[in-house]
Amino acid sequence: MEKDVQKKPHRLKAVEEAGRTKIQTRLGFYTLLVSLFILKTFLAYGMDFNWMHVSSLYQVFLMLINPIGFTMLIFALPLFFKNRNLYYGGMMVLYTALTTYLYISVTYYREFTDYLSVNVILNYSSVNQGGKAAGAISFSAHDFLFWIDVVILLGFLLFKKIKRDRKEVRPGKTSTLIAIGWLMIMANLALADVDRPQLLTRQFDREYLVKYLGIGPFTILDAYNTFKTSQVRKSAKPEELQKVKKYVQDHYVGMNPTYAGKAKGKNVIVIHLESFQQFSIDRKVNGQEVTPFLNSLYHSKDMIAFDNFFHQVGQGKTSDAENLLETSTYGLPQGSLFAKLGNDQTFQAMPSILNQRAGYSSAVFHGNTGSFWNRTNVYKNMGYQNWISGEYFDTSGKKSTAWGLKDKLLFKDSVPYLERLQQPFYAKYITVSNHIPYEIDKDDQDPNFQTSNSGSKYIDNYFITNHYLDQAIKEFFDYLKKSGLYDNTMVVLYGDHYGINNTDTKYLAPLLGKDPSNWTDLDNENLQRTPLIIHIPGLKNGGINHTYGGEVDVAPTIEHLLGISSKRYIQFGQDLLSTNRSQLVVMRNKDWMTPEYASISGTIWDTKTGERVIDPTPDQEKLFNKYQTEANEKLAMSDTLNQKNLLRFYHPDGFKAVDAAAYDYSKSKTLARFKKANENQSSTSLYTQHGDQSTVGDYLTNAPEINDSPDSLLSDYPGASVAFAPSSASSSSSVSSSN
Repeated sequence: MEKDVQKKPHRLKAVEEAGRTKIQTRLGFYTLLVSLFILKTFLAYGMDFNWMHVSSLYQVFLMLINPIGFTMLIFALPLFFKNRNLYYGGMMVLYTALTTYLYISVTYYREFTDYLSVNVILNYSSVNQGGKAAGAISFSAHDFLFWIDVVILLGFLLFKKIKRDRKEVRPGKTSTLIAIGWLMIMANLALADVDRPQLLTRQFDREYLVKYLGIGPFTILDAYNTFKTSQVRKSAKPEELQKVKKYVQDHYVGMNPTYAGKAKGKNVIVIHLESFQQFSIDRKVNGQEVTPFLNSLYHSKDMIAFDNFFHQVGQGKTSDAENLLETSTYGLPQGSLFAKLGNDQTFQAMPSILNQRAGYSSAVFHGNTGSFWNRTNVYKNMGYQNWISGEYFDTSGKKSTAWGLKDKLLFKDSVPYLERLQQPFYAKYITVSNHIPYEIDKDDQDPNFQTSNSGSKYIDNYFITNHYLDQAIKEFFDYLKKSGLYDNTMVVLYGDHYGINNTDTKYLAPLLGKDPSNWTDLDNENLQRTPLIIHIPGLKNGGINHTYGGEVDVAPTIEHLLGISSKRYIQFGQDLLSTNRSQLVVMRNKDWMTPEYASISGTIWDTKTGERVIDPTPDQEKLFNKYQTEANEKLAMSDTLNQKNLLRFYHPDGFKAVDAAAYDYSKSKTLARFKKANENQSSTSLYTQHGDQSTVGDYLTNAPEINDSPDSLLSDYPGASVAFAPSSASSSSSVSSSN
């Protein structure tokens, strides 16, 4: 009996020792830190990164596993230290450093709604705007959770509650932990590629990379890309620009005097038609027009339309289209220029050109997060004064798709900002509802429109979202007329890239009057046409232009219509209205198209007969080689310019280099900037012209998600209504960009 009593304390002591041993060993301490940092990462994901807008259970799964492999691998490295002081000291230094980086990333995200990049760290002084941002760090109540464990762990080590284990971990076991961590990272990447193919090559935006890979791998990838880019740019010499400059000068074609300056002084609104292809124009399904309003614009005498206009995007898709339109240069051979180079790229883009040449203010409206395609950084480098992204709108519930705010709501909800832009303005709208998989809620669909029954849900849904987009644009045009903006605004509508993949053309062919069994590569290439419609009220001599061109040609065309010569800028496009222009359309993959011939993956096609050119004549061979040489040279010149950032060496007359640090897209600063501009006595905004009265009530929509009542300002736009509420000293309700 006495022996049993004596044994009991020993057993309890053994259990306690075993419990302590789990932490007191080096492996136990490693496991503790790995577990704590993973939990801390989840804290950042949920409380600050808004769970990175995950939209499926699969994405949730990837988000939950992505910190594990990296954390296991990185914390295994100090296990190689034999000296216990080096081990425990190294672990705590590493743990504190990673916690610090995570916390800085969190505070940066709170201010800029973007993820901290290596480029931002290296250029902190410009990002911090001379120290102004340092005092504006946003703190939250849960911030102590990032640091409390660091304090406790240091205390436990200092007071020996956690004893420093003398026994080192065998190198083989450490190597096994590193291997497991690496395998988990690779497995994570493979699983991510299932949901988001070409994730690493296209690098859509930071949020996608963090969501799929984790913040650690994202940072390493970002560091690699930053280093690689810096090495290419270090090798660049100012002399290399001369060759590019000569090429551009040799290919400049000038203005068409019939159209030059036809829109001089007018506002410019560019509407980016997501995934919208030319074949939808004038298309009827079941006897109904798919896009009745766009069709009416297309055939208006106040409009110039182009029916042989091609998209020229690469892997950057939408971001490539924006770059082509804004800068008249091509995207990259691989990946997105916005994502890969946009952090510190030198642009001579439309917003800065129009501002410096004609006093235009500027804004972009888009219902997705600001970081998508790295737009927040790119737009600053382009000289956009205002970036009204998803953070400015109510995107809750059914108001958004996976790609952002629905189009009808985007146009309507932008009014408090648009009406306060100083005129003349250059504004761009990026629509999303016509994005693959082309699904919108039943309530958003026109009950009177019956789509096709092609056998492909993508094609059938495509016509439904086309029709929805058409209705959204009509509502916006109705607002422009009612508010008074219509007569003084040129509206440019363009399709950014294809919507229907080549794999679905067998279902599309019958709807286009084609036999699927006779469908060719040339038919696929012909489907790469997208609309370009330029509407200028009072033009009267408009019509459908049959010239062959592409997105790279839009910038000089718009500039010339505004009476601004593009000759002094490095632009690879030519005015689509010029009678001297080349009609060779160069695709990003080195294919080309002309009115007579097309080269598709090395095969030459006769565009008139639709047949392959099997045995070309010597003259034809010479012509084809000439076209291919011209296509290769054009792309090579653009790639040299962009990849080496040669525009930093070019200072054309009347153009001041854009200072990205001068732009602050934080919501508080943007709203204050708008308000201040409208309070100025020289304000030229629509809001001021209406006697400081909002035109929100002029906007009517049948979107089921909102209240159409004119007094719905407070409920529809809580952020805007508070920011623009009249003060005791002023009755302004403002928003605008200062010139």
